[in-house]
Amino acid sequence: MKTAYLDCFSGLSGDMFLGSLLDAGLSFDQLKQCLQTLPFHGYDLELRRETRNRISGTRFMVHLDEAHHKKLGHKEHGHKNRGLKTISETIDQGDLTDSVKKKSMAIFESLARVEGHIHNLPPDQVHFHEVGAVDSIIDIVGTVYALEILGIERLLVSPLPLGSGFVKTAHGRIPVPAPATLALLKGVPVLNSGVQQEMVTPTGAALATGLAASFGPMPPMVVQHVGYGVGSRELPDRPNLLRIIIGHEEHGKQTDTVVVLETNLDDMRPEGLGYLMERLLEAGALDVVFLPVQMKKNRPGVQVQVIGRPEQKDPLMEIMVQETTTLGIRFRYTRRMVLERNREVVESPWGKIAVKRVIRGKSSRLVPEYDVCRETALKNNIPLRDIYQWIDSLKFKG
Repeated sequence: MKTAYLDCFSGLSGDMFLGSLLDAGLSFDQLKQCLQTLPFHGYDLELRRETRNRISGTRFMVHLDEAHHKKLGHKEHGHKNRGLKTISETIDQGDLTDSVKKKSMAIFESLARVEGHIHNLPPDQVHFHEVGAVDSIIDIVGTVYALEILGIERLLVSPLPLGSGFVKTAHGRIPVPAPATLALLKGVPVLNSGVQQEMVTPTGAALATGLAASFGPMPPMVVQHVGYGVGSRELPDRPNLLRIIIGHEEHGKQTDTVVVLETNLDDMRPEGLGYLMERLLEAGALDVVFLPVQMKKNRPGVQVQVIGRPEQKDPLMEIMVQETTTLGIRFRYTRRMVLERNREVVESPWGKIAVKRVIRGKSSRLVPEYDVCRETALKNNIPLRDIYQWIDSLKFKG
């Protein structure tokens, strides 16, 4: 599987993301041809080789024609024309695949939701200032297009270093990280960079959370291409670069980041635990486990362990608080290796049955789906084990 890993040691912005992809092999002419199909004008694109701390990379820049935009004023590019509806119409008119259009709009919709929450507005009434400008539309659409053209199937991102201080915006001076950036990064591992400058922009945060399969350390992979996207500023303690590493992960194995939630309980009714498991799984938890533990004062108890996607941390914790007697919940982010699997339908003596095919190298095995097998057993008045045994006989395939 072709995978890209973003090494964000100096943060992340839209122009740095595109610069790293261009440095890793994306054709500048092909990118320009794509972006020229979007129905707006008054800008030029520039590609420049620059160095930061003696490491060279590609700097991608969007230059706006100030005279052109001043002439158009509010008629085309003003405050009212930067809403979600106008951006959607702009992207929809581009000569782009449906996948690029859908992913690009999903990123803008996530920005609209967080900006709307911050400013107490419905998403469709949000006026995009920085993120709705021509250069940010180019950054978002261009990045989504580039990942598709380069054939990158999975994007993984390192923990994101955040800056501090203040930045000047259309709303005045606001703290760094910007409120929209922090809202977008809920459930994402971050760290304090120690730099008093903006390190992750709202556009960069939206691209990362909208496109990444997971956040964490670089997975085992065979490196094929490396690209450096150059940032506009010089940083005091590090090269202002974004590094992208493109290669292939080992076939049949994938890694991603999950959040693990844990709490110990010694005063819960057993039926309450069963109900808790149902609610957590219905909410999207990947797994729920109850473990026997010996707690303080020699009281026997139960440890509840829940595994979920990083973005599910808060809703899953809320369910645990609502449905248990816990006074606190531990959480941590960790990596897991997941074998490749596909869903299939097989013909059985009792009709069609859905199964999972787990792939490991050149071999694979079929795994029964309990709910499907249970329904089949009840419908045909046969033992459940008969269905499992029949599927087991098909398990291993060369």
